[in-house]
Amino acid sequence: MIAGEDSKSYTRRGEGCGSLRPRTGRAVAGSPATRVAVRMAVRSGVAGAVAVAAHTAVNALLLRTPGPSAPVRERVSVILPVRDEAARVRTCVTALLGSRHVPDLEVLVYDDHSSDGTGAVLRELAARDSRLRLLTGPEPGAGWLGKPHACARAARHATGSVLVFVDADVTVAPHGLARAAGLLRSTGLDLVSPYPRQVAVTAAERLVQPLLQWSWLALLPLRAAERSARPSLTAANGQFLCVDAAAYARAGGHAAVRGAVLDDLALLRAVKRSGGRGVVTDGTELAVTWMYDGWPALRDGYAKSLWAAGGSPAASAGQLALLGWIFVGPAVAAARGSRAGLIGCLAGLVSRAIAARRTGGRCWPDAVAHPLSVCLLGHLTVLSWWRRGRSTAQWKGRPLRPGPAQPETAGQAEPGEPPEQPCVGSGAWRRSWWSERVSAGSQPRPGSPPPGTGSPSARPPTVSAGSSAGTNATATGSTPGRPC
Repeated sequence: MIAGEDSKSYTRRGEGCGSLRPRTGRAVAGSPATRVAVRMAVRSGVAGAVAVAAHTAVNALLLRTPGPSAPVRERVSVILPVRDEAARVRTCVTALLGSRHVPDLEVLVYDDHSSDGTGAVLRELAARDSRLRLLTGPEPGAGWLGKPHACARAARHATGSVLVFVDADVTVAPHGLARAAGLLRSTGLDLVSPYPRQVAVTAAERLVQPLLQWSWLALLPLRAAERSARPSLTAANGQFLCVDAAAYARAGGHAAVRGAVLDDLALLRAVKRSGGRGVVTDGTELAVTWMYDGWPALRDGYAKSLWAAGGSPAASAGQLALLGWIFVGPAVAAARGSRAGLIGCLAGLVSRAIAARRTGGRCWPDAVAHPLSVCLLGHLTVLSWWRRGRSTAQWKGRPLRPGPAQPETAGQAEPGEPPEQPCVGSGAWRRSWWSERVSAGSQPRPGSPPPGTGSPSARPPTVSAGSSAGTNATATGSTPGRPC
Protein backbone atom coordinates (compact mmCIF):
# COMPACT_ATOMS: atom_id res chain seq x y z
CA MET A 1 0.00 0.00 0.00
CA ILE A 2 1.28 3.46 -0.90
CA ALA A 3 2.32 5.55 2.06
CA GLY A 4 -0.37 7.98 3.13
CA GLU A 5 -3.14 6.18 1.25
CA ASP A 6 -4.77 5.05 4.46
CA SER A 7 -5.33 8.63 5.61
CA LYS A 8 -6.79 9.77 2.28
CA SER A 9 -8.94 6.94 0.99
CA TYR A 10 -9.70 4.54 3.81
CA THR A 11 -11.02 4.51 7.37
CA ARG A 12 -9.94 1.96 9.93
CA ARG A 13 -12.59 -0.28 11.45
CA GLY A 14 -11.62 -1.78 14.80
CA GLU A 15 -8.22 -1.61 16.44
CA GLY A 16 -5.20 -3.48 15.26
CA CYS A 17 -7.15 -5.69 12.88
CA GLY A 18 -5.90 -3.90 9.81
CA SER A 19 -9.29 -4.13 8.13
CA LEU A 20 -10.07 -1.20 5.88
CA ARG A 21 -13.28 0.06 4.22
CA PRO A 22 -13.78 2.79 1.62
CA ARG A 23 -15.38 6.04 2.71
CA THR A 24 -18.91 6.79 1.51
CA GLY A 25 -19.15 9.79 -0.80
CA ARG A 26 -16.37 11.99 -2.08
CA ALA A 27 -14.03 13.77 0.24
CA VAL A 28 -14.44 17.52 0.47
CA ALA A 29 -11.30 19.33 -0.61
CA GLY A 30 -9.78 21.97 1.62
CA SER A 31 -8.76 22.33 5.21
CA PRO A 32 -10.59 20.57 8.07
CA ALA A 33 -12.31 23.86 8.91
CA THR A 34 -13.58 24.16 5.32
CA ARG A 35 -14.91 20.61 5.39
CA VAL A 36 -16.73 21.28 8.64
CA ALA A 37 -18.23 24.49 7.23
CA VAL A 38 -19.42 22.69 4.11
CA ARG A 39 -21.01 19.91 6.15
CA MET A 40 -22.75 22.44 8.37
CA ALA A 41 -24.02 24.37 5.34
CA VAL A 42 -25.40 21.19 3.76
CA ARG A 43 -27.08 20.06 6.96
CA SER A 44 -28.62 23.46 7.63
CA GLY A 45 -29.83 23.58 4.03
CA VAL A 46 -31.35 20.14 4.48
CA ALA A 47 -33.10 21.31 7.64
CA GLY A 48 -34.47 24.27 5.70
CA ALA A 49 -35.72 22.04 2.89
CA VAL A 50 -37.47 19.75 5.36
CA ALA A 51 -39.07 22.75 7.08
CA VAL A 52 -40.28 24.14 3.74
CA ALA A 53 -41.78 20.77 2.81
CA ALA A 54 -43.65 20.64 6.10
CA HIS A 55 -44.86 24.23 5.65
CA THR A 56 -46.03 23.41 2.12
CA ALA A 57 -48.10 20.54 3.46
CA VAL A 58 -49.68 22.77 6.12
CA ASN A 59 -50.46 25.51 3.60
CA ALA A 60 -52.01 22.96 1.24
CA LEU A 61 -54.51 22.18 3.99
CA LEU A 62 -55.10 25.84 4.92
CA LEU A 63 -55.45 27.17 1.37
CA ARG A 64 -58.89 28.71 1.00
CA THR A 65 -61.04 26.97 -1.60
CA PRO A 66 -64.20 28.48 -3.11
CA GLY A 67 -67.45 26.88 -2.08
CA PRO A 68 -70.17 25.57 -4.39
CA SER A 69 -71.56 27.93 -6.97
CA ALA A 70 -74.60 29.93 -5.89
CA PRO A 71 -76.46 32.86 -7.47
CA VAL A 72 -74.72 36.18 -6.87
CA ARG A 73 -77.17 38.78 -5.56
CA GLU A 74 -75.13 41.82 -6.55
CA ARG A 75 -73.73 43.34 -9.68
CA VAL A 76 -70.37 41.98 -10.85
CA SER A 77 -68.18 44.07 -13.12
CA VAL A 78 -65.46 42.21 -14.99
CA ILE A 79 -62.57 44.37 -16.21
CA LEU A 80 -60.40 43.05 -19.02
CA PRO A 81 -57.44 45.12 -20.30
CA VAL A 82 -56.23 44.00 -23.74
CA ARG A 83 -53.47 44.98 -26.13
CA ASP A 84 -52.81 42.93 -29.25
CA GLU A 85 -54.74 39.88 -28.04
CA ALA A 86 -56.65 38.98 -31.21
CA ALA A 87 -55.54 35.34 -30.99
CA ARG A 88 -57.14 34.68 -27.62
CA VAL A 89 -59.54 37.45 -26.62
CA ARG A 90 -62.52 35.69 -28.20
CA THR A 91 -62.04 32.63 -26.01
CA CYS A 92 -61.62 34.76 -22.90
CA VAL A 93 -64.65 37.01 -23.49
CA THR A 94 -66.93 34.18 -24.62
CA ALA A 95 -66.14 32.31 -21.41
CA LEU A 96 -66.87 35.40 -19.31
CA LEU A 97 -70.21 36.00 -21.02
CA GLY A 98 -71.09 32.35 -20.51
CA SER A 99 -70.76 32.64 -16.73
CA ARG A 100 -73.51 31.03 -14.69
CA HIS A 101 -75.21 32.26 -11.51
CA VAL A 102 -74.18 35.87 -12.23
CA PRO A 103 -77.44 37.40 -13.48
CA ASP A 104 -76.25 40.99 -13.01
CA LEU A 105 -73.03 41.02 -15.04
CA GLU A 106 -71.15 43.57 -17.08
CA VAL A 107 -67.88 42.97 -18.93
CA LEU A 108 -65.75 46.05 -19.57
CA VAL A 109 -62.94 45.54 -22.08
CA TYR A 110 -60.39 48.31 -22.47
CA ASP A 111 -58.61 48.07 -25.83
CA ASP A 112 -55.21 49.65 -25.23
CA HIS A 113 -54.34 50.66 -28.81
CA SER A 114 -54.25 47.16 -30.28
CA SER A 115 -52.93 46.87 -33.82
CA ASP A 116 -53.68 43.21 -34.60
CA GLY A 117 -57.43 43.11 -35.04
CA THR A 118 -58.35 42.80 -31.36
CA GLY A 119 -60.82 45.65 -31.69
CA ALA A 120 -62.65 44.01 -34.60
CA VAL A 121 -63.11 40.79 -32.62
CA LEU A 122 -64.44 42.72 -29.64
CA ARG A 123 -66.84 44.80 -31.71
CA GLU A 124 -68.25 41.63 -33.21
CA LEU A 125 -68.78 40.12 -29.75
CA ALA A 126 -70.25 43.32 -28.32
CA ALA A 127 -72.79 43.47 -31.13
CA ARG A 128 -74.10 40.09 -30.00
CA ASP A 129 -74.29 40.72 -26.26
CA SER A 130 -75.22 44.04 -24.67
CA ARG A 131 -73.43 43.12 -21.41
CA LEU A 132 -70.10 43.64 -23.15
CA ARG A 133 -68.75 47.18 -23.36
CA LEU A 134 -65.68 48.07 -25.39
CA LEU A 135 -63.70 51.09 -24.18
CA THR A 136 -60.76 52.96 -25.67
CA GLY A 137 -58.73 55.93 -24.56
CA PRO A 138 -55.44 57.80 -24.86
CA GLU A 139 -51.94 56.47 -24.40
CA PRO A 140 -50.75 56.15 -20.78
CA GLY A 141 -49.75 59.49 -19.31
CA ALA A 142 -46.71 60.43 -17.26
CA GLY A 143 -45.97 57.95 -14.51
CA TRP A 144 -48.28 55.25 -15.86
CA LEU A 145 -47.57 51.78 -17.18
CA GLY A 146 -49.95 50.29 -19.72
CA LYS A 147 -51.85 47.69 -17.70
CA PRO A 148 -52.55 49.81 -14.58
CA HIS A 149 -53.63 52.63 -16.90
CA ALA A 150 -56.08 50.39 -18.77
CA CYS A 151 -57.47 48.90 -15.56
CA ALA A 152 -57.94 52.32 -13.98
CA ARG A 153 -59.69 53.68 -17.07
CA ALA A 154 -62.07 50.75 -17.28
CA ALA A 155 -62.76 50.72 -13.54
CA ARG A 156 -64.17 54.26 -13.79
CA HIS A 157 -67.04 52.86 -15.86
CA ALA A 158 -67.69 49.88 -13.58
CA THR A 159 -71.00 49.95 -11.73
CA GLY A 160 -70.74 46.69 -9.79
CA SER A 161 -70.12 46.25 -6.08
CA VAL A 162 -67.70 43.42 -6.95
CA LEU A 163 -64.87 44.07 -9.39
CA VAL A 164 -63.13 41.17 -11.12
CA PHE A 165 -59.91 41.82 -13.04
CA VAL A 166 -58.85 39.16 -15.53
CA ASP A 167 -56.21 38.83 -18.22
CA ALA A 168 -56.85 37.88 -21.84
CA ASP A 169 -54.94 34.60 -21.51
CA VAL A 170 -57.37 33.35 -18.85
CA THR A 171 -60.37 31.12 -19.55
CA VAL A 172 -62.83 31.34 -16.66
CA ALA A 173 -64.99 28.32 -15.90
CA PRO A 174 -68.77 28.75 -16.15
CA HIS A 175 -69.02 28.88 -12.36
CA GLY A 176 -65.74 30.75 -11.88
CA LEU A 177 -67.08 34.26 -11.38
CA ALA A 178 -69.89 33.17 -9.07
CA ARG A 179 -67.61 31.09 -6.87
CA ALA A 180 -64.97 33.84 -6.72
CA ALA A 181 -67.55 36.42 -5.67
CA GLY A 182 -68.96 33.97 -3.14
CA LEU A 183 -65.50 33.39 -1.67
CA LEU A 184 -64.95 37.13 -1.36
CA ARG A 185 -68.15 37.59 0.61
CA SER A 186 -68.00 34.41 2.69
CA THR A 187 -64.49 35.13 3.97
CA GLY A 188 -65.15 38.79 4.74
CA LEU A 189 -61.94 39.72 2.93
CA ASP A 190 -61.60 42.78 0.73
CA LEU A 191 -59.63 41.06 -2.04
CA VAL A 192 -59.16 37.45 -3.05
CA SER A 193 -56.92 36.23 -5.83
CA PRO A 194 -58.04 32.80 -7.05
CA TYR A 195 -54.90 31.39 -8.64
CA PRO A 196 -55.75 29.88 -12.05
CA ARG A 197 -54.40 26.53 -13.07
CA GLN A 198 -51.23 27.15 -15.06
CA VAL A 199 -50.80 25.20 -18.29
CA ALA A 200 -47.17 24.30 -19.03
CA VAL A 201 -46.30 22.34 -22.16
CA THR A 202 -42.73 22.84 -23.34
CA ALA A 203 -39.67 21.94 -21.26
CA ALA A 204 -38.95 25.58 -20.38
CA GLU A 205 -42.54 26.14 -19.27
CA ARG A 206 -42.53 23.00 -17.15
CA LEU A 207 -39.33 24.05 -15.45
CA VAL A 208 -40.35 27.62 -14.61
CA GLN A 209 -44.13 27.98 -14.50
CA PRO A 210 -44.73 25.64 -11.52
CA LEU A 211 -42.51 27.91 -9.42
CA LEU A 212 -45.31 30.51 -9.48
CA GLN A 213 -47.74 28.60 -7.28
CA TRP A 214 -45.00 26.74 -5.44
CA SER A 215 -43.40 29.99 -4.25
CA TRP A 216 -46.40 31.24 -2.27
CA LEU A 217 -47.70 27.83 -1.23
CA ALA A 218 -44.28 26.82 0.13
CA LEU A 219 -42.95 30.10 1.51
CA LEU A 220 -45.91 32.33 2.46
CA PRO A 221 -47.77 31.73 5.75
CA LEU A 222 -51.26 32.03 4.29
CA ARG A 223 -53.26 32.64 7.46
CA ALA A 224 -50.78 35.23 8.71
CA ALA A 225 -50.83 36.88 5.29
CA GLU A 226 -54.60 37.36 5.59
CA ARG A 227 -54.30 39.24 8.87
CA SER A 228 -51.03 41.09 8.39
CA ALA A 229 -50.58 44.45 6.71
CA ARG A 230 -46.87 43.77 6.12
CA PRO A 231 -45.97 44.20 2.43
CA SER A 232 -43.70 41.15 2.57
CA LEU A 233 -46.66 38.91 3.44
CA THR A 234 -48.42 39.46 0.15
CA ALA A 235 -49.17 37.25 -2.84
CA ALA A 236 -51.64 37.88 -5.66
CA ASN A 237 -52.07 37.12 -9.32
CA GLY A 238 -53.41 39.78 -11.65
CA GLN A 239 -54.69 37.08 -14.00
CA PHE A 240 -57.73 36.75 -11.74
CA LEU A 241 -58.43 39.29 -8.96
CA CYS A 242 -61.75 39.71 -7.17
CA VAL A 243 -62.05 42.85 -5.02
CA ASP A 244 -64.78 44.70 -3.21
CA ALA A 245 -65.49 47.92 -5.13
CA ALA A 246 -65.52 50.09 -2.00
CA ALA A 247 -62.21 48.66 -0.81
CA TYR A 248 -60.74 49.23 -4.27
CA ALA A 249 -61.79 52.88 -4.14
CA ARG A 250 -60.42 53.35 -0.60
CA ALA A 251 -57.07 51.97 -1.72
CA GLY A 252 -56.91 54.46 -4.60
CA GLY A 253 -57.55 51.89 -7.30
CA HIS A 254 -54.92 51.32 -9.95
CA ALA A 255 -54.00 55.00 -9.79
CA ALA A 256 -52.22 54.12 -6.54
CA VAL A 257 -50.06 51.55 -8.37
CA ARG A 258 -49.78 53.28 -11.75
CA GLY A 259 -46.05 52.68 -12.19
CA ALA A 260 -45.88 49.17 -10.69
CA VAL A 261 -44.66 46.39 -12.95
CA LEU A 262 -46.19 43.86 -10.54
CA ASP A 263 -49.45 45.75 -10.26
CA ASP A 264 -51.27 42.78 -8.70
CA LEU A 265 -48.99 42.66 -5.66
CA ALA A 266 -48.96 46.44 -5.46
CA LEU A 267 -52.75 46.60 -5.52
CA LEU A 268 -53.12 44.12 -2.66
CA ARG A 269 -50.53 46.07 -0.67
CA ALA A 270 -52.49 49.26 -1.32
CA VAL A 271 -55.65 47.55 -0.07
CA LYS A 272 -53.80 46.51 3.08
CA ARG A 273 -52.44 50.01 3.64
CA SER A 274 -55.99 51.36 3.51
CA GLY A 275 -57.12 48.96 6.21
CA GLY A 276 -58.33 46.08 4.04
CA ARG A 277 -57.26 42.47 3.94
CA GLY A 278 -56.72 40.00 1.13
CA VAL A 279 -54.95 36.81 0.18
CA VAL A 280 -54.25 34.40 -2.64
CA THR A 281 -56.67 31.46 -2.82
CA ASP A 282 -57.20 28.28 -4.77
CA GLY A 283 -58.49 28.95 -8.27
CA THR A 284 -57.65 25.61 -9.84
CA GLU A 285 -61.28 24.84 -10.67
CA LEU A 286 -62.23 28.43 -11.48
CA ALA A 287 -59.92 29.31 -14.36
CA VAL A 288 -57.07 28.08 -16.51
CA THR A 289 -54.34 30.02 -18.26
CA TRP A 290 -51.51 29.38 -20.68
CA MET A 291 -49.16 32.28 -20.06
CA TYR A 292 -46.21 31.60 -22.35
CA ASP A 293 -45.77 29.35 -25.35
CA GLY A 294 -42.12 28.34 -25.38
CA TRP A 295 -38.81 29.71 -24.16
CA PRO A 296 -38.58 33.09 -25.95
CA ALA A 297 -41.96 34.30 -24.68
CA LEU A 298 -41.30 32.92 -21.21
CA ARG A 299 -37.84 34.48 -21.05
CA ASP A 300 -39.08 37.92 -22.07
CA GLY A 301 -42.10 37.69 -19.79
CA TYR A 302 -40.07 36.97 -16.68
CA ALA A 303 -37.25 39.29 -17.66
CA LYS A 304 -39.64 42.23 -17.61
CA SER A 305 -40.76 41.69 -14.03
CA LEU A 306 -38.43 39.58 -11.88
CA TRP A 307 -36.32 42.60 -10.95
CA ALA A 308 -39.43 44.14 -9.38
CA ALA A 309 -40.06 41.01 -7.30
CA GLY A 310 -36.73 41.51 -5.54
CA GLY A 311 -36.94 45.26 -5.20
CA SER A 312 -33.17 45.75 -5.32
CA PRO A 313 -30.19 43.80 -6.69
CA ALA A 314 -29.05 42.99 -3.16
CA ALA A 315 -32.48 41.67 -2.17
CA SER A 316 -32.72 39.55 -5.32
CA ALA A 317 -29.24 38.16 -4.69
CA GLY A 318 -30.22 37.31 -1.13
CA GLN A 319 -33.37 35.54 -2.23
CA LEU A 320 -31.52 33.50 -4.85
CA ALA A 321 -28.77 32.64 -2.37
CA LEU A 322 -31.36 31.38 0.11
CA LEU A 323 -33.11 29.26 -2.52
CA GLY A 324 -29.79 27.90 -3.72
CA TRP A 325 -28.69 27.06 -0.18
CA ILE A 326 -31.89 25.18 0.62
CA PHE A 327 -32.66 23.46 -2.69
CA VAL A 328 -29.55 23.40 -4.88
CA GLY A 329 -26.88 22.79 -2.23
CA PRO A 330 -28.41 19.56 -0.92
CA ALA A 331 -28.87 18.29 -4.49
CA VAL A 332 -25.18 18.89 -5.25
CA ALA A 333 -24.22 17.19 -2.00
CA ALA A 334 -26.50 14.26 -2.82
CA ALA A 335 -24.79 13.89 -6.21
CA ARG A 336 -21.49 13.62 -4.33
CA GLY A 337 -22.84 10.81 -2.16
CA SER A 338 -24.09 12.71 0.88
CA ARG A 339 -26.98 10.99 2.61
CA ALA A 340 -27.99 14.22 4.31
CA GLY A 341 -27.99 15.93 0.92
CA LEU A 342 -30.25 13.19 -0.43
CA ILE A 343 -32.74 13.83 2.36
CA GLY A 344 -32.75 17.55 1.53
CA CYS A 345 -33.15 16.85 -2.17
CA LEU A 346 -36.11 14.56 -1.50
CA ALA A 347 -37.66 17.20 0.78
CA GLY A 348 -37.49 19.74 -2.03
CA LEU A 349 -39.07 17.21 -4.38
CA VAL A 350 -41.89 16.57 -1.90
CA SER A 351 -42.55 20.29 -1.47
CA ARG A 352 -42.76 20.79 -5.22
CA ALA A 353 -44.99 17.73 -5.65
CA ILE A 354 -47.40 18.87 -2.92
CA ALA A 355 -47.74 22.28 -4.56
CA ALA A 356 -48.31 20.71 -7.96
CA ARG A 357 -50.89 18.29 -6.66
CA ARG A 358 -52.75 21.00 -4.77
CA THR A 359 -52.85 23.45 -7.68
CA GLY A 360 -53.54 21.07 -10.57
CA GLY A 361 -49.98 20.90 -11.89
CA ARG A 362 -47.88 17.99 -13.09
CA CYS A 363 -46.21 16.13 -10.20
CA TRP A 364 -44.03 13.63 -12.02
CA PRO A 365 -41.40 13.82 -13.31
CA ASP A 366 -41.32 17.64 -13.16
CA ALA A 367 -40.79 17.83 -9.39
CA VAL A 368 -37.49 15.96 -9.73
CA ALA A 369 -36.08 18.91 -11.68
CA HIS A 370 -36.74 21.37 -8.85
CA PRO A 371 -33.05 22.25 -8.30
CA LEU A 372 -32.70 22.94 -12.02
CA SER A 373 -35.84 25.08 -11.89
CA VAL A 374 -34.29 27.18 -9.12
CA CYS A 375 -31.12 27.63 -11.17
CA LEU A 376 -33.13 28.72 -14.20
CA LEU A 377 -35.01 31.19 -12.03
CA GLY A 378 -31.66 32.63 -11.00
CA HIS A 379 -30.67 33.04 -14.64
CA LEU A 380 -33.93 34.84 -15.46
CA THR A 381 -33.53 37.13 -12.45
CA VAL A 382 -30.02 38.12 -13.50
CA LEU A 383 -31.28 38.72 -17.05
CA SER A 384 -34.12 40.83 -15.70
CA TRP A 385 -31.76 43.08 -13.73
CA TRP A 386 -29.39 43.31 -16.70
CA ARG A 387 -32.19 44.49 -18.98
CA ARG A 388 -33.38 46.82 -16.28
CA GLY A 389 -29.95 48.37 -16.02
CA ARG A 390 -29.71 48.81 -19.78
CA SER A 391 -33.28 50.17 -19.98
CA THR A 392 -34.16 47.56 -22.61
CA ALA A 393 -37.07 45.92 -20.79
CA GLN A 394 -40.26 46.07 -22.86
CA TRP A 395 -43.73 44.56 -22.91
CA LYS A 396 -46.30 44.75 -25.68
CA GLY A 397 -44.08 47.13 -27.58
CA ARG A 398 -43.78 49.64 -24.74
CA PRO A 399 -40.72 50.31 -22.58
CA LEU A 400 -41.19 49.59 -18.89
CA ARG A 401 -40.05 53.03 -17.87
CA PRO A 402 -42.90 55.11 -16.49
CA GLY A 403 -42.17 58.81 -16.33
CA PRO A 404 -42.48 60.94 -13.21
CA ALA A 405 -45.87 60.40 -11.59
CA GLN A 406 -48.39 63.21 -11.40
CA PRO A 407 -50.83 63.64 -8.51
CA GLU A 408 -54.13 62.04 -9.43
CA THR A 409 -57.01 60.27 -7.81
CA ALA A 410 -58.59 57.10 -9.13
CA GLY A 411 -61.64 58.85 -10.49
CA GLN A 412 -60.02 61.76 -12.32
CA ALA A 413 -58.80 62.01 -15.87
CA GLU A 414 -55.17 62.72 -16.53
CA PRO A 415 -54.37 66.39 -17.04
CA GLY A 416 -54.98 67.53 -20.61
CA GLU A 417 -56.49 64.23 -21.73
CA PRO A 418 -60.08 63.58 -22.85
CA PRO A 419 -62.13 60.88 -21.15
CA GLU A 420 -62.39 57.39 -22.59
CA GLN A 421 -64.46 56.94 -25.68
CA PRO A 422 -66.76 53.92 -25.34
CA CYS A 423 -66.87 52.20 -28.72
CA VAL A 424 -69.66 49.66 -28.37
CA GLY A 425 -72.25 48.85 -25.76
CA SER A 426 -72.13 52.19 -23.97
CA GLY A 427 -75.87 52.63 -23.53
CA ALA A 428 -77.44 53.19 -20.14
CA TRP A 429 -78.15 50.05 -18.12
CA ARG A 430 -81.33 48.86 -16.53
CA ARG A 431 -82.13 45.63 -14.76
CA SER A 432 -84.95 43.48 -16.07
CA TRP A 433 -87.42 41.62 -13.86
CA TRP A 434 -85.63 38.31 -14.44
CA SER A 435 -82.29 39.85 -13.35
CA GLU A 436 -80.80 39.90 -16.82
CA ARG A 437 -78.74 42.89 -17.95
CA VAL A 438 -80.08 44.60 -21.07
CA SER A 439 -79.36 48.01 -22.49
CA ALA A 440 -82.02 50.68 -22.17
CA GLY A 441 -84.49 50.55 -25.04
CA SER A 442 -83.35 47.15 -26.31
CA GLN A 443 -85.11 43.80 -26.37
CA PRO A 444 -84.28 41.27 -23.64
CA ARG A 445 -81.39 39.00 -24.42
CA PRO A 446 -82.90 35.82 -25.88
CA GLY A 447 -80.38 33.38 -24.42
CA SER A 448 -76.93 32.73 -23.19
CA PRO A 449 -73.89 33.68 -25.29
CA PRO A 450 -73.03 31.28 -28.08
CA PRO A 451 -70.38 28.81 -26.98
CA GLY A 452 -67.02 28.75 -28.66
CA THR A 453 -64.05 26.49 -28.81
CA GLY A 454 -60.36 26.86 -28.40
CA SER A 455 -57.41 26.46 -26.07
CA PRO A 456 -56.82 28.81 -23.12
CA SER A 457 -54.87 31.06 -25.41
CA ALA A 458 -56.52 30.08 -28.71
CA ARG A 459 -53.18 28.80 -29.91
CA PRO A 460 -52.55 25.49 -31.62
CA PRO A 461 -51.41 22.86 -29.14
CA THR A 462 -47.69 22.37 -28.82
CA VAL A 463 -46.46 18.80 -28.71
CA SER A 464 -43.56 18.02 -26.42
CA ALA A 465 -42.22 14.95 -24.74
CA GLY A 466 -44.14 14.14 -21.62
CA SER A 467 -46.90 16.69 -22.22
CA SER A 468 -50.30 15.69 -20.94
CA ALA A 469 -53.55 15.62 -22.78
CA GLY A 470 -55.12 18.16 -20.46
CA THR A 471 -53.78 21.35 -22.00
CA ASN A 472 -56.86 22.60 -23.82
CA ALA A 473 -60.07 24.14 -22.52
CA THR A 474 -63.30 24.98 -24.24
CA ALA A 475 -64.33 28.58 -24.56
CA THR A 476 -67.22 27.97 -22.17
CA GLY A 477 -64.62 28.02 -19.45
CA SER A 478 -64.50 24.37 -18.44
CA THR A 479 -61.15 23.55 -16.97
CA PRO A 480 -59.24 20.63 -18.48
CA GLY A 481 -58.46 17.53 -16.51
CA ARG A 482 -55.55 17.75 -14.12
CA PRO A 483 -52.35 16.18 -15.44
CA CYS A 484 -51.23 15.06 -12.00
